[in-house]
Amino acid sequence: MASRIRLLLADDQVLFRQGLRTILESEPDLEVVGEAGDGLEAVELARTRQPDVVLMDVRMPRMDGVEATRRIRKAGGPQVVILSTYDDDELVFEALRVGAAGYLLKDFPAEELVKAIRTVHHGGGILIPPPIAAKVVAELRRSRGGAAPHEPLTAREEEILGLVARGLSNREVAEALHLSEGTVKNALSRIYAKLGARDRTQAALWAVEHGLARE
Repeated sequence: MASRIRLLLADDQVLFRQGLRTILESEPDLEVVGEAGDGLEAVELARTRQPDVVLMDVRMPRMDGVEATRRIRKAGGPQVVILSTYDDDELVFEALRVGAAGYLLKDFPAEELVKAIRTVHHGGGILIPPPIAAKVVAELRRSRGGAAPHEPLTAREEEILGLVARGLSNREVAEALHLSEGTVKNALSRIYAKLGARDRTQAALWAVEHGLARE
């Protein structure tokens, strides 16, 4: 079996962490390598335990999840997925700005969370749940007026970006469109440049805003 996906859980609620660990470690390809009760501990464990993905609560003592995410990503650390009970908190926007790979509510179905972890680990993006996506899109429009891309996307680029925004990995996009994975990767690099997007999450949000993520 291929190496397992190493996870770090960061949440100040011990019972939630224990329940999450039980769910995740029932999957043969997932392994929890550490638990943090606050943001500072999460930053330290992200450095020492070297997880592949961090599941991060937003509100924690000593350091919140947004600042912890910023420090982890700035240091070149693993991908971070925010797990929170808040679906209308300004922190969601800031979390995405500082590099979070996605934002999911804690009542997200377990099987979907597992899929999201695998997608992030294998280079995919997370489709932010519609209620949150709508708020993010509204904030983006308020802050940047629904900015147009620096250069128009081709029909094929729009097709690729739409699939990425729906949560597909590069491999899954390639299979869906009968392309090589390298072709998809190169296309995404061009898309990021055209949109002025820093990463996959920003590009996916642009796709949601412009209606490219429909089934």
